[in-house]
Amino acid sequence: MGCCVRNYTNPKEHNEFNVGLLPASMERFYTDYIMQEKPVILEECMTHWPALTKWTDNNYFINLAGLRTVSIEIGKEYTDSEWTQKLITMKEFIETYIYQNKGPTGYLAQYPLFTQIPELHEDIIEPEYCSFAETDDGVNIMAWYGPKGTVSPLHHDPTKNLLAQVVGEKKIYLFSPNDSENLYPYESELLDNTARVDPRIPDLNKYPKYQDAKAYYCVLKPGQMLFIPPKWWHFVESLSISFSVSFWWT
Repeated sequence: MGCCVRNYTNPKEHNEFNVGLLPASMERFYTDYIMQEKPVILEECMTHWPALTKWTDNNYFINLAGLRTVSIEIGKEYTDSEWTQKLITMKEFIETYIYQNKGPTGYLAQYPLFTQIPELHEDIIEPEYCSFAETDDGVNIMAWYGPKGTVSPLHHDPTKNLLAQVVGEKKIYLFSPNDSENLYPYESELLDNTARVDPRIPDLNKYPKYQDAKAYYCVLKPGQMLFIPPKWWHFVESLSISFSVSFWWT
């Protein structure tokens, strides 16, 4: 496939990734990243995706599936008390929320859009890296589509995750599972995979242990994939109108 990888760097030492591109292979991805549970950015893995060109035009979604009903999140982030969900057509979602600068944020987040609209599934290709699985459960593919400013609070997932950036850019913070205590997870069982700290503006008076956490970050750009190992904490913020695809597998 001719992919390349970038190693993650620590923001205490570097503002962003500044190491050179390294040659990638299936074997190296498995030994250096899957086995070591280490995050990495993969480059040049999506050049054959029709989505990279088709999805830059929001009218494409309107023409293809504008009358289809989808479930979106309303609110800045799911930990807010005013956060809610809403059923809406794809056309109304794009026209009301994608270009809006005022009012509540609308986000088509963690949504099985490719099952609902198979034509969109034809625009992407499941990465061969997902073949490194421990079960036969298959790969869950989720869509993340929204305006600038959408946020996924600092949280972790139980599965392997390849986050593919198709449109726009996202800033992402990562923390090792070893830093869990320093990130102040919610005590509620419903939110115990979510942290109370906002890594953009950490309140050290309220969360003093956070200063001992080792944060990593990058800006994920179109055509790049980020591998997030299981249980790694991640915070995601859209820097522009954005469409991402998650591949989750075990």
